[in-house]
Order: sequence, then structure tokens, then C-alpha cells
Amino acid sequence: MTPLLEAAFCSVAMKTMRIIVLAICLAVPAGLCAADAPPPNVVYVLADDLGYGDVRCLNPERGKIETPHIDRLAGQGIVFTDAHSGSSVCTPTRYGVLTGRYAWRTRLQKGVLDGFPEPLIAADRLTVGKLLQAQGYRTACIGKWHLGFTIENSAGAKKAAGASAPAPVGAITQNGPLTRGFDEYLGFQHARSMDSLFVADRVTKSVDPVDVLPLLAAEARAFVSRQAERRQPFFLYFALNSPHTPIVPSAPWRGKSGLGDHGDYVMETDWAVGEVLAAIDEAGVGGDTLVVFSSDNGCSKAANITQLQTQGHYPSASMRGSKADIFDGGHRVPLIARWPGHIKLGSRSDQLVCLTDLIATCAELCGVVLPDTAGEDSISMLPALLGTGAAPRHESVVHHSINGSFAIRQGPWKLELCADSGGWSDPKPGSKAAVRLPQAQLYNLQADIGETNNVLAQHPKVVERLTASLEQIVSNGRSTAGAPQANDVAIRIRKGPATPAKQKYAPSS
Repeated sequence: MTPLLEAAFCSVAMKTMRIIVLAICLAVPAGLCAADAPPPNVVYVLADDLGYGDVRCLNPERGKIETPHIDRLAGQGIVFTDAHSGSSVCTPTRYGVLTGRYAWRTRLQKGVLDGFPEPLIAADRLTVGKLLQAQGYRTACIGKWHLGFTIENSAGAKKAAGASAPAPVGAITQNGPLTRGFDEYLGFQHARSMDSLFVADRVTKSVDPVDVLPLLAAEARAFVSRQAERRQPFFLYFALNSPHTPIVPSAPWRGKSGLGDHGDYVMETDWAVGEVLAAIDEAGVGGDTLVVFSSDNGCSKAANITQLQTQGHYPSASMRGSKADIFDGGHRVPLIARWPGHIKLGSRSDQLVCLTDLIATCAELCGVVLPDTAGEDSISMLPALLGTGAAPRHESVVHHSINGSFAIRQGPWKLELCADSGGWSDPKPGSKAAVRLPQAQLYNLQADIGETNNVLAQHPKVVERLTASLEQIVSNGRSTAGAPQANDVAIRIRKGPATPAKQKYAPSS
């Protein structure tokens, strides 16, 4: 055990929080013990701003960065070629991963959280962590949180809470990850406060950003090894800080890619994934562990995409756009899963899936039925993982951009309710070019993966059908079967006249 986590295990507050969390989950019916075989450990690795085309095996012709560990993971499991994050930016995607609910149903209608605000996840909402805690799992969040928590009880904390300043050493949170389904937490709120390292519920020290990824990888390794020795099932949510800004590859990786800092940082990100895979295999729990790897959104403009393309590397592969955009380059992400003995080696799926699907998948693994008030936009991927269900599970997936623009995907059709990118790519929201365009876009992705030919005028019936589907998904408070639920705020699917998107590539986004 590392010294940083030693203090966390001795924390009375932490033990108290665990009791409270488990009490909240008593209403969830237990199914784990009744299963013929125990469900697996779950390791969910979420990269930050890693484009679909940044992974070599997903983009062999237009990808120039070596990613051997992620490629090996793909060879040992299944690759989803049509997987999407719940948003094209960070905070809302992470909300969806942990709750199974689209974040646009909350107060966060655009952008991301900054500073140290109130948590986006309500205290009484079921999360993946709470679900698995109630089934006897030990749960850990290691890495980036970016879902909000306040800090208090420290000089300077109040000032930091209202800005992007780092939290001072000694600052305490009473509503962080330990209250949202995790027994252990080591990480940071967001990139602008990365040097404020939280262990459990308090800031323990300041860390140079270049040292953060190696530190997180070491802690993830230690957690896996520790839990394997204890023979207790575990859930590790390993939320990487890379290759997001600040783009700071550590010394062993500088210059390795020949493509600049982004390429080097992607290679170090791949190394971090390899460290966790190695820990699982060395502990002898590979066959008992479901590993899922993905990214919160597409590659950021901060990576200098234009320069990368001149060098032959296309972070969005053949797709249009990148992080922040409503185009697929903003939210179509790598999604790779491994569970030896259960998932067929080297398999692929073109099913439409979303990162909101984790909680329903874990529920089915454990034999648990989710209540109507949880996982409203989550559909189990287990049949797709096991190869037992060829039919698509998602009729539709809703996309959301940084400025709050909506799109909906059904089959090959994608309807975007904006004239522009909804983000940072051209045509930018509010630009002269965007004003001259139709106020919606329709693409057939089967014929036009690059979203170059807007066929809105040729298919009015498709537009009508997709618009009605989106309206129903919004008004029902869910996109899955179950009793209608209330959204947290009123939602408009059409935002009116386009407004400029935030053009500063903020490190916290």
C-alpha cells in the first residue's frame, strides 16, 4: 500500500461514508450471490481527449501513433466501431458513465464544470459504484473526477472554490467521490486543479502535472494487486488525465512518437493502460475481470490536429470534427472490452452503443434489476459482449455538443439540430458561414461517414421521425423502457440563433 492511501484506509470519515452509501443501496435487489458463477471484477479505463483515430488498431491507414497495449487489448477482446460518449466534452460524459443518464437532463445544459462547484451527481442517485458496493465489491476511483465537489475547512479554500485555482493542502470535501459510490479515491477535480491531489476526502499534497499519469498508474496497479490478494471483487474506475492538456509526457516518452507532445502523450497513455493490464494478469485474475477501455470524447484542437494531419496522423480517423463538436469526431470514441473465456478474441461489433451503458451492464452481470429512477439512458451491453445478441439494443442515441446543440442517431441516420459544428470546428457557431446554412443537418452515415452531404431537404419524413423520437426521449425523462421520469430542468432541443462556442481550449474542459 502506498503512503498516500495508508491514511485513507484509516479514515473514520471514510468508513462512515461507506456505511451510508451501502444503506442507500439496500433498496437495490441483490442478485450476485444467486448467480451460478460470481460476476467479474470490473476495470473501467477512461482516457481523456483520446480520439478514435489515436488508437492504431482502429485507424491503421491514417493513424501513426504506436499503441501496442490498447491494440493487444483489442486482440484479446471486442472492439465496438460505433460507440459514443454521452457528450463531446468531459463533465457530461463522466456523469453518464457513472449514472447511466444523459447529463443534459441535469442543470448542465452546456460546457463543463469549473472550480469546485456543487456535485452534478445528486446524493440520492444510484451510481455504478453504489450498485457494486451493494453487491460486495470494493470500489475505487483513481484519477480525474470533474463532477463537482466543494472544498472547505481550510484557509484559501473558499477562494479556490469560486475559481480555477488549485485547492490548498488540507482542504476537505464532504461531498466528493466517497459519497457517490467509491470506497477509495485518489485523484483531482479537473485539469486546472491537477496539482491539488486528493486522497480520500482531502488535499494531501501538490503534484507537478508531468508526474500525475505515472502516479495514477502506480496507484491503479497497487489497487488491483491489493484486491486480488484480498480475494474481494472490485470495481476500478481509472480516469486518466491524458492525453488532455496540459500535454506533458514524462521524460521516458518525450520524442518517442515523432509527432510532437500529443503523440508522445498518447504513447504514455497506452503505457498506463498496459500497467493496469499487467497488474491484472500478474495477479492471476484476468479470467475474472472485465476490462473496458474508452475515452470521454474526441481529440482536442489543443493537440494541434492540423499539424498532426500534415504528418499523416488523423485523430478522428475518417470522421468530421473533434472534441466539443456535434460531428462524430467529437463523440465517436474507442470502446474495447476484454473478459477472457467470455468475450471472443479479436471480435468486432458495429452495434450502436453509448458510454451510458455501463450501469445497466453491471446490473445484468450481477443479476440486479435497476429501479425506474436509475440508469434512464443505459442499456446492457452484455449480449453484445458475449456475442449472444446480434440485434441492436439501442434504437437511438442522443448526442450533445459543448454549446448544448442536440443530435439524434437512428440506424444510419443522424439528425443535427444546428447549422454548425456546435463546437470548435468550422463552421463555428455564430460564424457568417453558419448563418447561411440550413438550421439543421441530416446525414446518412452508412454512405457518408465524413458528414459532408447534408440531405435534409431530400428526406423530410426521416427528419420528422427523428425529431419526434428526440422530443419523446426528452419528455419521457428516459430513453429506455420504464416509468417516465422528470428531468432536472426544462430542456429545449432547439437552441435558437447560433451563438459562438467557447474558443479558448480551456484545460478544464
